Order: sequence, then structure tokens, then C-alpha cells
Amino acid sequence: MSDINKKPKVLVLCTGNSARSQMAEGFLNHIGKGLFEAYSAGVTPKGVNPLAITAMREVGIDISHHKSESMEVYLNDKFDFVITVCDNANEKCPIFPGENKRIHWSFDDPAGVEGDEKTKLALFRRVRDEIKTRIGAWIASATKGDTL
Repeated sequence: MSDINKKPKVLVLCTGNSARSQMAEGFLNHIGKGLFEAYSAGVTPKGVNPLAITAMREVGIDISHHKSESMEVYLNDKFDFVITVCDNANEKCPIFPGENKRIHWSFDDPAGVEGDEKTKLALFRRVRDEIKTRIGAWIASATKGDTL
């Protein structure tokens, strides 16, 4: 990056932009404490899942104000990092302008689970915790200069 004071822009993509990418954006903003300019989008956006909001609220992060957007909104934007959090988004991820690093992490889709609310929320919590661990490790590595 040419401007040392510029925050790295990060786009997190998943299929529906309803859960995984929304949670990842929330963790990037929360754990990153303003180090990143984080966004999320989906291949086919479906709205922010209420159980994602609940799961994130349980760990003190409010994503209720997030919007579910199409990746097409960002096709002309430059990002330093594009992170896909599901295989479908990884396969359909477009090429964004400028130089960016693509990162792929595949997480189970909590929005796709069948069952009662207790069963669904359990998967949202597990995926939330996996995303938190991955984002935390990536930020720790990035702030040591390994990734940024």
C-alpha cells in the first residue's frame, strides 16, 4: 500500500451475505479496533439472518445495523483483501480492480441448517466462534506485518 496511514479495505464475501460474511465483518471491526475498513457482500444477498444478529449480540457485537448487499455493488471498488468464507463465493468471486490479496476460508452455512431454533442457534454459535478464531489469528498476523 502506498499510503502508510490508509486503512486496508477488506471485503468479505459469501453466498447470501446473511450470516458468515456479516459475522466476519463484525469481528473485523470489533477485534481490528479500527485498523480496517471492512465490508461484506453476497453472491445472492438474502438479508441479515436474525440468528446471526443474536449470536453476535451474545459476544457483545451488534450487527443489527448491517445491510445485506450484492457483490455487484463493489465491482468497481479497490480492496486490499477479498476474503471468501464459503466455497460458492470463492468460485463466483469476481476480479476486483487494483492489487488485492484473495483469501479463502470455508465455514459451514448456519443459515442452511434444518431443525428447531435451538439447533439452528447452536450452529450459528459454532460458526461464529470459528470465524472469530480465524479473524483473530489473521489480525494478529497482519498487525505483526506478516500479511499487510
